[in-house]
Amino acid sequence: MYTNERQLAISLLEGIREDLTYARLNNGNRILDVADLRQYIYEQIARIRTNAYFEGALYGNIDGKEQDISKGNGHNGKAPI
Repeated sequence: MYTNERQLAISLLEGIREDLTYARLNNGNRILDVADLRQYIYEQIARIRTNAYFEGALYGNIDGKEQDISKGNGHNGKAPI
C-alpha cells in the first residue's frame, strides 16, 4: 500500500469507528455483533445509492452517474482563441 492509500484507509477506519459509537440499525437496535455490523453497512450503502440516484434525478441526470460537464452544456471543452 502506498502512503496516500494508507492515510485514506486510516481516515476511513477512524471515521467508521466514531460512527459506530452511536450507530443504530434502521429498526432502532444498536450494533452488537458482526451480523449487525454487516446489516448496518448494507443499510448505509443503500442510503448512499438512493441519495445518489435522487440527487442525479434532481439535477437532470436520471441514472445517478456523474455527468461530464464539458459535454452537453454548449461548451466543447476547448478554450476560445
